Amino acid sequence: MSSPWFRLLCVVPAGLIATLVASGCTDSPSSPASLVSGASATASTPAASAAAPASYQAAKYDPIHFKPAIEQASDQQCLACHAEVLKPAVRKTSLAGVESAGAQAWYQRISTYQGGQDTFHRRHLETPYAKQVMNLHCNTCHQGNDPRDRASGSSATAQPDLTLRKTVSAQATCLKCHGQMNWPVMGLPGPWPQFRNDFQNNCVAACHFVQRTVRHQVNYLNAKAIEELAAKQDGGDVCFGCHGGRPWYRVAYPYPRHAWPDMPTEIPDWAKNRPSESEARFRLPGQEEKK
Repeated sequence: MSSPWFRLLCVVPAGLIATLVASGCTDSPSSPASLVSGASATASTPAASAAAPASYQAAKYDPIHFKPAIEQASDQQCLACHAEVLKPAVRKTSLAGVESAGAQAWYQRISTYQGGQDTFHRRHLETPYAKQVMNLHCNTCHQGNDPRDRASGSSATAQPDLTLRKTVSAQATCLKCHGQMNWPVMGLPGPWPQFRNDFQNNCVAACHFVQRTVRHQVNYLNAKAIEELAAKQDGGDVCFGCHGGRPWYRVAYPYPRHAWPDMPTEIPDWAKNRPSESEARFRLPGQEEKK
């Protein structure tokens, strides 16, 4: 058992293991704790890190993916690595053989949507109507994540307040425009599609020229364009599009009740726990929280 071949077989695995261990040590990223703490010092500047990450693993833990750096990230910074989300990638034919041109997706059933089927991010960022009525950015929805477990509290360095196994907090973002219309608290006789003609399919002319007149004053919406479209004939389709027309969820979003002129002093029971201001990160420049 002292032949040269036997000694060679014993040496090669040991050398291979040593090489792998050494490469693993030199290529491993900094700990999330040090990266996140380092982001605090760079949060005042748009760029979270000047140099390109050394590896994919290091890029996953780049400070730009965590608070507070992600709150200052620009779309250009995000799309430098994630440009594929805006590339047209809808299949022309489904796996079952159905052509997309001959089928209607659920979001195409709203009259305000124009054009063929499109991808998720393009529908929110690139379509003409989205650009007309919205002002969305990557960090409007994306506010950090946990690359390891996609959960808060899974480690000492995990970002808190994350939604379990979700890339974004759906209840804080998606639900705003994809919840149900809460028609009972609005005093409507039934769901809007059944009774919209009774109100000339125009929310502004029917009720909202005096009710809830302070609205859409947030940085992710183009309030002026929305109000102009809603005031036109069949403007109710514009309102319903984001207030029940594209529901992903079975619940309604509890919108803040911003004070409006001649607002009744008595607060209805359903509104007693509602906030009176939008979240701080969505307020327009110059808006301050009212005491």
